[in-house]
Amino acid sequence: METNEIMQERLAKLERLEQKGIRPYGALPKFSAAMSIANVLSWFKEGAQAVICGRLMAKREHGKAVFFDLRDQEAKLQVYVKEDILSKEVLQLCASLDIGDVLLVEGELFKTRTNEPTIKALDIRLLAKSFRPLPEKWHGLKDIETRYRKRYIDLIANCQLRKIFSQRSKIISGIRNYLDKKGYLEVETPMMHPIPGGAAGRPFKTHHNEHNMDLYLRIAPELYLKRLLVGGFEKVYELNRSFRNEGLSTKHNPEFTMLEAYTAYSDCKGMMTLSEELVVEAAALAGLGLRFEYQGKAIDLTPPWRRYSFAEVVKERFEISPEDSAQAMLTKLQAKGRALNEKKLSRCQVVKLVEDMLCESTDFSPAFFTDYFSILCPLAKNKPDNPYISERFELFIGGMEIANAYSELNDPREQRKRLEEEMAEGQLVLLGGLEHPSGCKPDQFRMLDEDFITALEYGMPPAGGLGIGIDRLVMLLTNQPSIRDVILFPLLRPEAQ
Repeated sequence: METNEIMQERLAKLERLEQKGIRPYGALPKFSAAMSIANVLSWFKEGAQAVICGRLMAKREHGKAVFFDLRDQEAKLQVYVKEDILSKEVLQLCASLDIGDVLLVEGELFKTRTNEPTIKALDIRLLAKSFRPLPEKWHGLKDIETRYRKRYIDLIANCQLRKIFSQRSKIISGIRNYLDKKGYLEVETPMMHPIPGGAAGRPFKTHHNEHNMDLYLRIAPELYLKRLLVGGFEKVYELNRSFRNEGLSTKHNPEFTMLEAYTAYSDCKGMMTLSEELVVEAAALAGLGLRFEYQGKAIDLTPPWRRYSFAEVVKERFEISPEDSAQAMLTKLQAKGRALNEKKLSRCQVVKLVEDMLCESTDFSPAFFTDYFSILCPLAKNKPDNPYISERFELFIGGMEIANAYSELNDPREQRKRLEEEMAEGQLVLLGGLEHPSGCKPDQFRMLDEDFITALEYGMPPAGGLGIGIDRLVMLLTNQPSIRDVILFPLLRPEAQ
């Protein structure tokens, strides 16, 4: 039967019920007494009374008796319906029920001859009629694109999917609790910024009518969180939503969740320890130990994690030094057999190419890459003995960048100089007809966050700052291949008309 025919048939059932005085959308006099099915199963006692709510997922007839499977968020329970127990009105309702309907069932608990926990229905109420049929055999949607577009259907049918998002919630709650216990203060900072900053990324632009001003959805909360360090808070964090107007991939969604944490009187090394603690804690919350598999590859979270010097690896593999010019870097890459069509790139762009090459070759267990070129890190302190190398690390697990951290730059003079140099390089790249690595436009490079510099001029204590990609961390800990599998409603391309 076609979907439209099924819908018409179900609508006709609904109209017949309404003609008989049955309210099909939420007659709830017993609603306050309802319990979760998981709760009922946990204390199950034959002969006890219970009220449960859930979705009808299966229906089996045995002579004058009918068995339903009723499922809520976490569990299912068999419902036994017998003609000589129920009222005429309820029997009429039962005859009109379809797979997908949402019900309230009041009854008596017992176990069948096969020892299956069951509730003998004494009353049934229809709470919501399902007009559309669920996916065949309730095994979930087969078409991947449809699964993401109609997530609500896949959640109905796919218990494993609901488990993944329950795990995500537990991981985030656990991270929050862990930081709270460590004395960190959770804060909220603006999501609309007058000047995009705090990370390299193309922002989404919007406009505020009342003040006639352009605003940008934040690409990172970093600069506001550092203002709070200036203000006297010594440990702050934000589990934030950030936005970057960039491409889609298995590891990128334009709207994503980040943890950013800042600790006064700490540094990059302190953030390494915090990273290890947080990821190990998150793994435990996901029901994992220190050793598990991600996409068929072994992961071992046992601290301390390995450390590699980015500068040393780049020197060893490509003979590139941080003080090299862009052209010198390109020439050395080509000499190593790298086929590069680009004839003119900025130093920052070349180093980003090198970074991407190295990231692709890391193994799956945790590894800190340290000693990044300063050209990539305008907000991080440089090493005291080498102005071309920053005190920064990126953490890779499962072949993905999971975290990024700095010893935060707190010298306002140096910070202004770095940001002005970054803007100048961006202008030169754009004037040369090339795209800046951040994707920003020329007008965005003419903006310097003067208030942030002013804040630093009041004195920001030395600090370590850490950013963890929550979506990628959840991918890792739930063994999912795509970021879209751990975001309830990922951004998708428009449907073909």
